[in-house]
Amino acid sequence: MAAYRPPAVVLLLVLVLAAGGCGSAAPTAAPLSSDSSGRPATPAAPTVLSSGLVAPWGLAFLPGGDALVSERDSARVLRIPARGGAPVEVGRVAEARPAGEGGLLGLAVSPSYAVDSTVFAYVTTATDNRIVRFRLGGPTQPVLTGIPKGTIHNGGRLAFGPDGSLYAGTGDTGNTAFAQNPASLGGKVLRMTANGAPVGGASSVVFSIGHRNVQGLAFDDAGRLWATEFGQNRFDEVNQVQAGDDGGWPLVEGPGDGGGRFAAPKVTWPTDQASPSGLTVLNGALYVAALRGERLWRVPLDGRGGTGQPEPMLQGRYGRLRAAVAAPDGSLWLLTSNRDGRGQPGPDDDRLLRLTV
Repeated sequence: MAAYRPPAVVLLLVLVLAAGGCGSAAPTAAPLSSDSSGRPATPAAPTVLSSGLVAPWGLAFLPGGDALVSERDSARVLRIPARGGAPVEVGRVAEARPAGEGGLLGLAVSPSYAVDSTVFAYVTTATDNRIVRFRLGGPTQPVLTGIPKGTIHNGGRLAFGPDGSLYAGTGDTGNTAFAQNPASLGGKVLRMTANGAPVGGASSVVFSIGHRNVQGLAFDDAGRLWATEFGQNRFDEVNQVQAGDDGGWPLVEGPGDGGGRFAAPKVTWPTDQASPSGLTVLNGALYVAALRGERLWRVPLDGRGGTGQPEPMLQGRYGRLRAAVAAPDGSLWLLTSNRDGRGQPGPDDDRLLRLTV
């Protein structure tokens, strides 16, 4: 009798198991990486929610899950459905005068939006950078004026903190003297009420000084404020910012901070790996949108104010990344920035991406 020959499918299964497989096809996504606790990070598999955006900058969520997106150069405010789709223009900020890195920048939705229907925006005008508020489709009202403007380093991120205060990241506009000058609003993290006044009896809206260009602000579960900052030639930074901190710019850059006088950064990268813009906290980690680095950085948090080893995601896949925001459904939404004059846009750029992490 002839020897039994198992079917080809059985032989294939045996070979897969012998190689340590589980019978599934080989993955096409990037290999899994692990955080400081050894838990694997989810492989990157974003979906495109909307495309054809023009240099989008700010991203904020309405209570129902729809998103608002600002376009830097058109000064349009767009509404994008929670499940994605074509953007709908719901307003324009008339006083915006886009030039260089300035224009309509960050957005923040009022924590009391269900009652006041108010949105806040950081905008470059003919005379300054300022924070304004408005209802969708309506005129703006100034909240805080007199932030220095420039063709570069305008900062621009807005975020409401767990204390209900509005925080803003500003830039030195290329004039490094602004950063260490407490009388200037440039090169700072600012904290204010929704009306633009200092909080809790403070004499100024200046929360911290010594920053070059803050474009990311986010709060962790313990209420700590984190910020991303562009370096000059050597190091980009992630900082944990407390009231009264001095980040050290322009006297120091990167890990040379510290020594008692200056607040030391928690994370640094060479500038070609980051140019960190948007920042959010999700599932115990910071997610940092990198422009020049063309990747998403995941920075594990240890729950005590420390950070683990940063992990790159989406490297080289979507170009420049401007914004990263945790969505109400627990996903991560990202904006590309390939049509900002420094990227290499594809036919669908710019895009709004959704990533499940």
